[in-house]
Amino acid sequence: MSERTPLLHYRLSASVNESGDHRETRTGRDEDEHQSPAAVRRKTAAKQPPKLNIFFGVVIPTLLSMFSVVVFLRIGFVVGQCGLYQTIAMLLVSYFIISMTVLSVCAISTNGALDAGGAYYMISRALGPEFGGSIGIMFFLANVCGCAFLVLGLVEAVLTTFGIPEDGSSLSASRYMVLPTGYWWSFLYGTVVLLLCVFVCLIGAHIYAKATFLIFIIVMVSLGSIFISFFIVPFKTVQLPGHRNASLGPTSANFTGFKLESLMGNVQADYTVDYSTGVMMSFATVFAVMFNGCTGIMAGSNMSGDLKNPSYSIPRGTITAVVFTFVIYILLSILISCTCDRVLLQQDYGFLTDINVWHPFVTIGVYSSTLSAAMSNLIGASRVLFALARDDLFGRFLSPAKHTSASGNPWVSVLISWILVQVSFRKNRGTVGQLVSVKMVPLVFVS
Repeated sequence: MSERTPLLHYRLSASVNESGDHRETRTGRDEDEHQSPAAVRRKTAAKQPPKLNIFFGVVIPTLLSMFSVVVFLRIGFVVGQCGLYQTIAMLLVSYFIISMTVLSVCAISTNGALDAGGAYYMISRALGPEFGGSIGIMFFLANVCGCAFLVLGLVEAVLTTFGIPEDGSSLSASRYMVLPTGYWWSFLYGTVVLLLCVFVCLIGAHIYAKATFLIFIIVMVSLGSIFISFFIVPFKTVQLPGHRNASLGPTSANFTGFKLESLMGNVQADYTVDYSTGVMMSFATVFAVMFNGCTGIMAGSNMSGDLKNPSYSIPRGTITAVVFTFVIYILLSILISCTCDRVLLQQDYGFLTDINVWHPFVTIGVYSSTLSAAMSNLIGASRVLFALARDDLFGRFLSPAKHTSASGNPWVSVLISWILVQVSFRKNRGTVGQLVSVKMVPLVFVS
């Protein structure tokens, strides 16, 4: 009997498994004795899928999941509504909450052997199959819904830039607006993006790691361009989005560069009506948006079955990603407060594009981070489903999900997750609030 023994077997027929394990061990040992050492090593290597280290398996997926689109499209909104003081307070509270979860994950992950299943595997081995099964199902569904919302959000972002206006107006159209729009077109684009994610996940974790590393480089370059822009872009007047009648308020705002006057105008809270939803903002609503950028901490833990040393990699990689994102959010909040008019922050959530040294950098960063988060949710969901099936918690209902490829990739679980994500596509596109509620489900249960 080992720590990786399926739970129901462990509870119901431990003695049978032990005797079976001993027989299998003896048989395997006898077979190995008749083979050369080189043949044994080749046979073992053929059965084992490529394993990931701490950087590719934990740090990169966690960083990209935590950044998502919040760092590009919502950090200015938070500062504009809450001011610098309350923004820093929100970040401290948010990271205190997730730190409690991270410390719990670190304690559990170093308390025994880990296998595929991420948070579900750790919780089920610590609390038993009753808690593990219920939490695992919720965690799986949360990742499925999160993947669907992220894919549709990516489609909406692409159509905002490249989609032909639905009203047919040629006044606001540009030469880049070439994609047809509409419900079924959005469904088609979402299906294509999802198929790309499925293709990567079907090949295996090693291809997923290479894809996320490429996206990581793109996102870091985009973030680097944002930080550089604060220092080298001169005073600039930015035209606000055409969402209001010009007689109701200003149509432009200023990027001032580093000025004490700008900082003093951004330190206190000044809640206004959100121009994109028409809802009056408050501390609670802004906190909900801010917290969405801190809830990707389980992305690395989901890869536990594909890590070389999960007990070592998960705690160190997750803590590294959490500290890095916290520093980035704090620095961005301070730089934004020192360089931008309050009106610009409140009335233009895409202002980082307007003030960037090269405008497409931010757009590419948004697309890349969203695509990476969608892939992370999809592969995480498949790993949780595979662990649930392997533990026989639902009998024959999930037995097909046990099948793996020659390299150990649970391809059936990936296909099942893909079908559920595809089914969850609907006409109502994912909003920030919906993304927050979906991503908080696994965080609350793990806590």
